[in-house]
Amino acid sequence: MARILVVDDESEIVTLLRFVLEQDGHAVSSAGNGVEALERLGVEPADPSRAVPELIVLDIMMPVMDGYQLNQRLQVEARTQGIPILVLTAKGQKMRDLFEMAPNVAAYVQKPFDPKMLRELISGILASRKPSDA
Repeated sequence: MARILVVDDESEIVTLLRFVLEQDGHAVSSAGNGVEALERLGVEPADPSRAVPELIVLDIMMPVMDGYQLNQRLQVEARTQGIPILVLTAKGQKMRDLFEMAPNVAAYVQKPFDPKMLRELISGILASRKPSDA
C-alpha cells in the first residue's frame, strides 16, 4: 500500500502504530526525533536515492529536534514539501495552533487516540492524494 514514516520518541507509540498500519499493508519506518527523520528522508545528509514516504505521522514534543522544527524544515525541502503530515501529539490546542498555517498538515490527532479512527483517517489522507503526487 503506502510507505509511512512515524516520527515519535515514545517506543510504545511507534510499536502500536507499526502494528496497526502494517495490518493494512503499509510499509512503516520510524525515527525517534527530527534529526533522525531528516536522515531517513535523505534530506540531511542529502541522499536523493532515499525513497520518500507517502505520509509522515509526526509527534511534536521530541528531543534533539521537535516536530514543529522538523515540519518547518520539510516545507522548504523540494523532495519533502509535498508529503502530507498527520500530527499526533499529547499537547493540546496551543501546539495545534502552531501547525494551523502549515500547508502540508493533513490532520491533527491528540493522544491518546483510537487506533480504528486513526486507521480510517490515514486511509482517507492517502486516498485523497492524486496518483501523480505519489
